[in-house]
Amino acid sequence: MTIATFSAAMRVCDPELGEHAARVSLHAQTVARRLGWPEERVEEVAMGAALHDVGKVNTRPEVLAKPGALDEAERAHVQAHPVEGAWLVSGVSSLRSALPFVLFHHERWDGGGYPTGRAGAEIPIEGRLLAVVDAFDAMTSPRPYRAALAVDEALEELERCAGGQFDPDLARAFLAAWEAGEVAVDLPLVATV
Repeated sequence: MTIATFSAAMRVCDPELGEHAARVSLHAQTVARRLGWPEERVEEVAMGAALHDVGKVNTRPEVLAKPGALDEAERAHVQAHPVEGAWLVSGVSSLRSALPFVLFHHERWDGGGYPTGRAGAEIPIEGRLLAVVDAFDAMTSPRPYRAALAVDEALEELERCAGGQFDPDLARAFLAAWEAGEVAVDLPLVATV
């Protein structure tokens, strides 16, 4: 399997999922460059971010598209996607560098995330970066269960949650990239890997 195969499977599972992955990948690359990461590492960011939600191919479509609140079983089903994705990615040697992005993007700086409940620097930086970027895109995109937030509201939420949900340094880096005009919600989507 290749990244193109996984990307196609994600689009079949949920057409918005492919667009979300592309936006997250573009934004994550921007922040990684702002942080001074070398270009070969930025390429890993592109791939890892593009695949971060690949485990959702194993999530029932009716759960992904549910317009209301999830019940406990449905929430557990959705929260399994990082582990499911890690299992898929770890089976392909050329995609293994995507593993920390896939497995840890729902961890929280304060330890309240999933699937491992790691906190602070125990969370690989790849997961901490994606936690910020993924949350911003999720907040500014319409979902079956809620309308998109205004960009200003999403930026305020990132700032408010820095040091709680998000690594404060990475949240600040994202906000600085936004202020500098390096991140935008209306970027044209192009292949990132």
